[in-house]
Amino acid sequence: MNDKKLYLKLKIWRQAAPKTIGAFVNYNVSVSPDASFLEMLDELNNDLERNNLDPVTFESDCREGICGTCGLVINGEPHGPLRKIATCQVHMRHFKDGETIYVEPFRAKAFPVIKDLAVDRSAFDNIIQAGGFISVNTGGVPDANSIPISKDVAAEAFDSAACIGCGACVAACKNGSAMLFVSAKVSQFALLPQGQPERQKRVESMVVKMDELGFGCCSNTYACEAECPKGISVRNIARLNREYFSAKLKSKNVEV
Repeated sequence: MNDKKLYLKLKIWRQAAPKTIGAFVNYNVSVSPDASFLEMLDELNNDLERNNLDPVTFESDCREGICGTCGLVINGEPHGPLRKIATCQVHMRHFKDGETIYVEPFRAKAFPVIKDLAVDRSAFDNIIQAGGFISVNTGGVPDANSIPISKDVAAEAFDSAACIGCGACVAACKNGSAMLFVSAKVSQFALLPQGQPERQKRVESMVVKMDELGFGCCSNTYACEAECPKGISVRNIARLNREYFSAKLKSKNVEV
């Protein structure tokens, strides 16, 4: 472990409850360069609790860059300054001694703040419930080779399924759009034979739910792809648009 310490100034968004007014609060920390960003926040909270002060509320679970619950905006960038990693995988050695770091929650109409840095991302769950699944009869597990799928198609479907639903795409978008998330979840099924029976219904239901929940429109700035910790491609958005248009034509429910 590196014995050297970094001395940093933190400006952390504190907000006691969803309906209260929040503000940045200043903190000074001394931390090892080898500590992760969340470990740094843990140390700060230990100091606050020792002084009978309210600790900073933030979310985390796996701390291995898998689950996405750790999402924070660090110096204006969702998940921080490094590409294709989640907040929990950011280490303090990537910051300079004496640097001022702004830490705030993901900001979007559909992601209301719960407290401090924690936001309610249940809107994503609602979109998945609207159609992000396949209906199959239960029974024995089929042979692995019983449904032949080409390697290229399987790889592309897997790349789409790699989306962890962290919400960085929404936080990065100036319109608060969820198109990258929804398109990844639509694509992972649309590409595979198992997803064909409900293909039309799925895309229509998920897009309708996305709009109902207050997410904005996509304006093709590609900020979502740039900030995505899993590198989900905006090609999925193009596929979503094709899937949605095709579904509307087939259902004869096209607005003129």
